[in-house]
Amino acid sequence: MGIFSRLSWFFKHRWKQYSIGVFALLLVALCNVVPPRIVGIVVDAVSKKQVTASFLTLNLGLLVIVAILGYILRFVWQKMIFGSSYVLERDLRNRLFRHFMKMDTTFYQKWRTGDLMAHATNDIDAVREVAGPGVLTLADSLITGLSMIFAMGMFVSWKLTFYSILPLILLAIMANVLGNKIHDAFMHSQAAFSSINNKTQESVLGIKVLKALGQEHQDEQDFDKYVDKNIKANKKSYGLDALFDPLTSIIMGLSYVITIILGGLAVIRSQITIGELVSFITYMAELTWPMFAIGNLFNILERGSASYDRITELLDEKSSLVAPRHEVKERPNGTLDFEIKKFHYPDDKATALHNVGFQLKEGQTMGIVGPTGGGKSTIIGLLMRDFDHYNGQITVGDHDIRDFHLDNYLDNIGYVPQTNFLFSTDLRDNVRFANIDANQEHVENAAYIADLDNDVKNMPQGYDTQVGELGVSLSGGQKQRLAIARAVLSNPELLILDDSLSAVDSKTERNIEERIAKNRVNGTTIIAASRLSSVEYADQILVVADGTIIEHGTHQELLANKGWYYDTFHLQEKNAELEGRLSNHG
Repeated sequence: MGIFSRLSWFFKHRWKQYSIGVFALLLVALCNVVPPRIVGIVVDAVSKKQVTASFLTLNLGLLVIVAILGYILRFVWQKMIFGSSYVLERDLRNRLFRHFMKMDTTFYQKWRTGDLMAHATNDIDAVREVAGPGVLTLADSLITGLSMIFAMGMFVSWKLTFYSILPLILLAIMANVLGNKIHDAFMHSQAAFSSINNKTQESVLGIKVLKALGQEHQDEQDFDKYVDKNIKANKKSYGLDALFDPLTSIIMGLSYVITIILGGLAVIRSQITIGELVSFITYMAELTWPMFAIGNLFNILERGSASYDRITELLDEKSSLVAPRHEVKERPNGTLDFEIKKFHYPDDKATALHNVGFQLKEGQTMGIVGPTGGGKSTIIGLLMRDFDHYNGQITVGDHDIRDFHLDNYLDNIGYVPQTNFLFSTDLRDNVRFANIDANQEHVENAAYIADLDNDVKNMPQGYDTQVGELGVSLSGGQKQRLAIARAVLSNPELLILDDSLSAVDSKTERNIEERIAKNRVNGTTIIAASRLSSVEYADQILVVADGTIIEHGTHQELLANKGWYYDTFHLQEKNAELEGRLSNHG
């Protein structure tokens, strides 16, 4: 029952609706008391040969009225109780989704997408069941059970009622023994469902790789293991839950045996009439559903409790991003000063950056290059505020970036990663995603800057072309250029291209860089790249290796240094020449 107390915040909010619903249930229970009583009266009248047409009409009329009233009242409680449960589902979904939007990179490294989806779907459905069928079952079983017991004692015999319901004490003992075991079993069951979600998502997203490497059969076998684990967890939970119904049947059977023996003796001794015994047995039949409902109630409550624990665990996760000490209201602009003495990732003690410092004036373009794993992406991650805990300071216009509200800060950054996420809509809406009200002229201008305009013209539906899930209908280069167009359209103070030109040829790359430079006279740009030609015309270039800056200067200055940049540049030139010769030869 602890799940009800943990959901008390919601029940307090919807107390009027639940009060009306429970009151309607109470009236339904009172309506259910009437038919057995009428049946008993009619049976006694028949046994005494006192039945008349008016007598039958009156009693049948009462049954019809009670049936109609019960129908209306059932509509009321369903609307009030079930309707409120869907409000809880909506509220929890909104809270969880907004929580996802606020969380940082560390959170998404800890939780897999499939697991988060399971929390947002299956777990929330289980909690909604508590606020709907759970409340109904609890209230209805209590009201119906108590009203039937009261009617049995009031209209027939309190003594017979007492002995008949004695076996029901065993239900309380059974519920106490099985309750905790069922909760733990459902926790494992929900966790197994999350694992299947993760596996399914991973397999579907990686289907091309699986087919290309011929690993379909192996992946199917791996998936079968997850399914078997889920089946095993569900068997255990439902096995424990299934113990309720047989035991309830045995307990109700004992009650009927007591009723028939003691009730029969009472009729023989003229303590009650045959009609009253029929009414009593009818009331006992009405009491059967509340007893079986207890088993279903424990199923709902324990599953809901386990799911609410899982949801609460997610909602209790805190973002590691710091709150502004002195929130800056103005837009972040001006000179970017980056001074990091030391930084390591939250779950890794190894130093990712050390003694990295540079200054980038407004309107300048800076390139970041270096060997793989050297620290390029880490610098960009800190600029994007993926992590806020480090020894050092990053300022924009003399303000620490942590003093800007996160949304205000990121709204002024256009970020284009190497692997882009495209939405399952048309080209136009993908380009103007950050500014959905942008007109066609702005969309076409952004596509021109990203050198995507000619590609769009060659598509039969132009900007109305559907890109498919994750941009499946586009080539790698088109995806990158579409992402660049999207970033450019937002006209950010800082544009970050994180190896986002790797899938385009050198000519297209140069066109994009020239057009960006021309259209962003006062805009600051950072280009991280593996291909040095991408940063050749930057105002300054950083060479990052082993978490620190090993070279810093312009293209010509770095060539003159004859260090890593010099060696890599000439190596890439020779490779480009060789590829050109092979292409011409072919």
